[in-house]
Amino acid sequence: MVVRAAVEADLDEIGELSVAAYRGDGQTREGHPYELHLRDVAARAEHGTVLVAVDEPTGRVLGSVAFTLAGTPLADLSRPGEAEFRMLAVAPSAQGRGVGEALVRACLDRAAAAGCAAVVICVRDFALAAQRLYQRLGFERCPERDWSPLPGVVLLGLRLPLRPA
Repeated sequence: MVVRAAVEADLDEIGELSVAAYRGDGQTREGHPYELHLRDVAARAEHGTVLVAVDEPTGRVLGSVAFTLAGTPLADLSRPGEAEFRMLAVAPSAQGRGVGEALVRACLDRAAAAGCAAVVICVRDFALAAQRLYQRLGFERCPERDWSPLPGVVLLGLRLPLRPA
């Protein structure tokens, strides 16, 4: 598996993979308004960097994530000096193979290279597997950054301070 920046030819596949992943873990369902955002990968790429994890032998996209810096239209939680990633999605058929972790680590590397002091993210309150991954990587809960974009949707704020190089 290799993690790289997405190219235009990847965008449709990323959109469909994102919808499948979010439906697969119960975050959306057919007709859910957030699926429009999940499919609009071009907008994410316009305001941040979309990374993909690709199976090298087949070239198939296994997962994706949007990386952005504070103050950009894609940023929800980050403050000056912080980076953020959003819409981490792993194809249901590729889950459990380290794809999510590889994408998170690529975001952490980008944030460190950009001189960021920390990376912040939000995660659904019931997404326990994702929460375990982030905790294992050192993210800590920041309850003051919890928020709700829609009634019934609770997003937990998490933060990982980066060590100076």
